[in-house]
Amino acid sequence: MITAIDSNILIDVLSPDPALASPSWEAFQESRSRGPVIACDVVFGEVAGLFATVEEARRVLSRFDVRYEPTSERAALQASRIYREYQRRGGDRRRLAPDFLVGAHALDSADRLLTRDRGFYRAYFRDLPVVEPAHIHRDKIELGRGRSGLTPQRGR
Repeated sequence: MITAIDSNILIDVLSPDPALASPSWEAFQESRSRGPVIACDVVFGEVAGLFATVEEARRVLSRFDVRYEPTSERAALQASRIYREYQRRGGDRRRLAPDFLVGAHALDSADRLLTRDRGFYRAYFRDLPVVEPAHIHRDKIELGRGRSGLTPQRGR
């Protein structure tokens, strides 16, 4: 099962805030146990900004086994169509086109999307299975242990 990952999950995992990091880390690990985790160009771009260099961002995302998967033309056009409809209906101006690109990419390239923004994606991408950290019920994993030995802060 391929899981597309949203920026907010990776930012949570890389943050020092345990209230966000722990559940997102658990959901991320659960997704990794099911198969590949992919991120589109929008997610890579947003997350790479957290690092001092592009090389550091690549190294950490690679260590997390997050694979870069560019957005296809088909997904970009679908995102545009859904975004136009959202605007036509008077959608909140705080919601930007990149959110629609993340959703369309997941719909086109993955089996599901891991995000904290479940309500938005369920509303606009009804055919996309959405997983949210707060809604995964499984045994707790101890941070820093398990298959990868990674901890949720910057891959160390």
